[in-house]
Amino acid sequence: MEKNNEEKIKQLLSRGVSEIIVKDNLEKRLLSDEKIRLYLGVDPTGTALHLGHAVLLRKLQEFLELGHEVILLIGDFTAKIGDPTGKDTTRVPLTDVQIKANFKDYKKQASKILDFSGVKIRHNSRWLSKLRFADILELSGHFTVQQMLHREMFDRRIKENAPISVTEFMYPLMQGYDSVAMDVDLEIGGNDQMFNMLCGRTLQKAYRNKDKDILTTKLLLGTDGRKMSKTYNNAIYLNDASSEMFGKIMSIRDELIVDYFDLCTDVPYVEIENIKAISNPRDQKVLLAKEIVKMYHGEKEAKNAENEFNNMFRDGQIPADIKIFETSKENYPVLDLLFDSGLAESKNDAKRVIEGGGVTIKIKDQISKIKDWRAEIKIENEMVVQFGKRKFVKIKLK
Repeated sequence: MEKNNEEKIKQLLSRGVSEIIVKDNLEKRLLSDEKIRLYLGVDPTGTALHLGHAVLLRKLQEFLELGHEVILLIGDFTAKIGDPTGKDTTRVPLTDVQIKANFKDYKKQASKILDFSGVKIRHNSRWLSKLRFADILELSGHFTVQQMLHREMFDRRIKENAPISVTEFMYPLMQGYDSVAMDVDLEIGGNDQMFNMLCGRTLQKAYRNKDKDILTTKLLLGTDGRKMSKTYNNAIYLNDASSEMFGKIMSIRDELIVDYFDLCTDVPYVEIENIKAISNPRDQKVLLAKEIVKMYHGEKEAKNAENEFNNMFRDGQIPADIKIFETSKENYPVLDLLFDSGLAESKNDAKRVIEGGGVTIKIKDQISKIKDWRAEIKIENEMVVQFGKRKFVKIKLK
């Protein structure tokens, strides 16, 4: 074992790691140069991967660079059920068409981190769709209802009289069977996935008499301090434009800065300690934003994004690459305008931002804030609409 590899293994098993089962066993296998088969599963419940996914993808790449067999599993079957982890309500089932559309660009996005020349991509529909009812009964026999009800979110739902579907009970079994089908030595995931991963450990022992190790990472929280999710509109996506990514990182809560450095970058701990000593959190975030944007867009784009951010928020200028929205309407209901121009994800989203005082209109040197979501906007050529802190559109009359 080369000294350099020993250091890589030490970092692999410590940086950003929440828990390892069983750490001594996994460390021994890695230090012995044993080649292990490991996987990360991703359910395609949305079209975009975010920095929370990147934490795990970066771990996969570390294992890959050490010569291990890495599998990225697309949960195209489990996505039909929907992982109940952390959910207060039952997920709305997705169709096959939706699922296929969601993971269409996953490889392209993940390739910003993973070297796919050494990664196997698998889909769990290949084996889960073939299970007979007798197979499912056999799987179920390895667990108890009490074990399932012990999960915090199920316990909370029972207390709140909220429904729990039988299919949600089945989800951990389905994810657990992935370990058996691929005969893996290790599974990695976020620390909120521990229950599901332990189910896989139980089934791997029952079906193959083999101890599967587990490595969980700390969860990266979204910009507002909640779990990073499209639902909360707090995610930083791998396919965000450089300026959008920079601006989102600048908006994270101050208490998350160190976690982002730890989980999202390769900045050495000694440098992170020096950054912590900087008194102004804004200056810390600038360093963080430049580092992350550089990782996904390159150094030049990181510098441009910083300049654009300063222009918008320090100097009050409008971005040079502002999006253009063309219309022939002379008057436009504000909710329709915000949605049709792509500024708002929905009319409810538009209403929420207006009520929060986040929509302004600039016509030449005149700036006005929209306060009434029922308002109708008189369209003028070259007017600029700002939505929130970072979204702008210029209106052009046809």
